[in-house]
Amino acid sequence: MARLIALNKPFDVICQFSAHPTRRTLADCIPVPQVYPAGRLDADSEGLLLLTDDGALQAQISAPRHKLPKRYLAQVEGLPGADALAHLRAGIDLGDYRTQPCQARVIDPPDLWPRNPPIRYRAAIPTTWLELIISEGKNRQVRRMTAAVGLPTLRLVRRAVGDVDLFDLGLAPGEWRELDVGAPWRDERPVTRAQPRRPFRASGETAPARTARPTGARGTPRAPGAQQRAASDDTRAPRQRGTRKKSTKF
Repeated sequence: MARLIALNKPFDVICQFSAHPTRRTLADCIPVPQVYPAGRLDADSEGLLLLTDDGALQAQISAPRHKLPKRYLAQVEGLPGADALAHLRAGIDLGDYRTQPCQARVIDPPDLWPRNPPIRYRAAIPTTWLELIISEGKNRQVRRMTAAVGLPTLRLVRRAVGDVDLFDLGLAPGEWRELDVGAPWRDERPVTRAQPRRPFRASGETAPARTARPTGARGTPRAPGAQQRAASDDTRAPRQRGTRKKSTKF
């Protein structure tokens, strides 16, 4: 059975299991072999990270074609106006690509764990918390979006991926929990894999039995349509000897 793990990734942890000479990695948080992130978080981002040992499940969660919503909480520098929020919602040209439309709104400061180290504060410049829900996941996308409208991101926390909400799990930074592999992940949609393509099946579901192809007299497979022709030949009334089929040609 596939495994699905939810981790509250701490700040300054790299999304890799291989050792790093100076920084912490996922191996310092999760002592589970053969699981890999389904979508990454930058080292300076925090929050929900899903990991699995199943390649098809990883694709269901992270592949852009599935458009799984991801909810972020961003503490930004400055006070966003209506124009800035409208630009975020409509999509922003970042130069190398244009972001898809998303949801963006101002929220009250969330009840989060303290960050270590804390963000920089400037007394003359207030900060604001935004909630953004996007269906993409490009490199540093949220930070680039807020910077493009004049609101640099100071702290970024991923709260939810699909229906998995970090606030519901109650995980402190560095804590993880194994989740039940069920809806919404196992939705029976085909997942692109190495050839040949096969439909994605829920864990434990067996493939349907293959029907044997009809064979000819010598055990070789019949050509397409041969079985149908043979059946019609068996039911055809025998022609009496000495009779000829009447011609309809004029």
